Amino acid sequence: MSSVHPPGLDPDQLRGYLDRERPGLVSGPLSARLIQGGRSNLTYAVADGAGKWVVRRPPLGHVLATAHDMKREHRVISALHPTAVPVPRPVLLCEDESVIGSPFYVMEFVDGTPYRTAEQLAPLGPQRTRDAVLALVDTLVELHAVDPQSVGLGDFGRPEGFLDRQLRRWGKQLDASRNRELAGIDELHASLGRALPASPAPTVVHGDYRLDNVLIGEDDEIKAVLDWEMSTLGDPLTDLGLLVMYSQKLELAGSPISTTAGAEGHPAASELVERYAARSGRDVSAVSWYTAFAWFKLAVILEGIHYRYTLGQTVGAGFDRIGDLVPVFIEHGLTTLQEG
Repeated sequence: MSSVHPPGLDPDQLRGYLDRERPGLVSGPLSARLIQGGRSNLTYAVADGAGKWVVRRPPLGHVLATAHDMKREHRVISALHPTAVPVPRPVLLCEDESVIGSPFYVMEFVDGTPYRTAEQLAPLGPQRTRDAVLALVDTLVELHAVDPQSVGLGDFGRPEGFLDRQLRRWGKQLDASRNRELAGIDELHASLGRALPASPAPTVVHGDYRLDNVLIGEDDEIKAVLDWEMSTLGDPLTDLGLLVMYSQKLELAGSPISTTAGAEGHPAASELVERYAARSGRDVSAVSWYTAFAWFKLAVILEGIHYRYTLGQTVGAGFDRIGDLVPVFIEHGLTTLQEG
């Protein structure tokens, strides 16, 4: 029996459950290691010496069920697995909190690399970097081409009034974190509200689509799209706007925001937009609004982290610099909206 295990997952408890629910899946004692944690859902790699799997569960402590819903995550990857969208094969969902202390799901382990920085991409060279980023766009087009009804996701969200609800939601998040004057943030929020575009037909939206949320194999193919915790039915151009935002260079020393845009060979944001438009057939003329909204959303998220830092509720290095980034994101948002 294992005596040391990562917080939030007891491999022996997990193995007992898997032996009952999926006899023969596991052939020996399980080992487990945490591969992603923090504010997001916790991700563990588990292995028995012959096979490897991934377990996802909510963060430790009190969480909002709607923000860390294992059933939703498991449902969307189960629905998408038979489609052209690369996602890990789901194994099972467990809603019984007595097993490891929270609901969780198990999926196959996929070999691949999540490229988070330009420095990580550098060894690939310009052409392979370019191909990887363009493949990211093509995979997004594949996702947005899935008919939600045909894969059982017709009731996965409320697309009517999606953008208006998103703006109101992030405005409330901002109000909950207000602890200092932030020049321009209310102007940005109001301007976004006044210029609300008409949404195209709804699709499955990933919600946090960027290069470090996909696994790229040694053959440079995208092997899996990960982190579906913010997925829903809504406006597909919100995914595109976020991808465009993450494809801009951020010259910020010590920035906690990962961007690969500085890598040699990385396509310009305008090329990504043109490729998406050509392959999806969607009107992308309002992409500046969606990109400005992405800047606003990230500014609100960072301000929330900064607020928790001022209250002494963050653990780790780098949080002291996050507050300085918020005005930069606000400025980018205002500039992007004006240029649109």
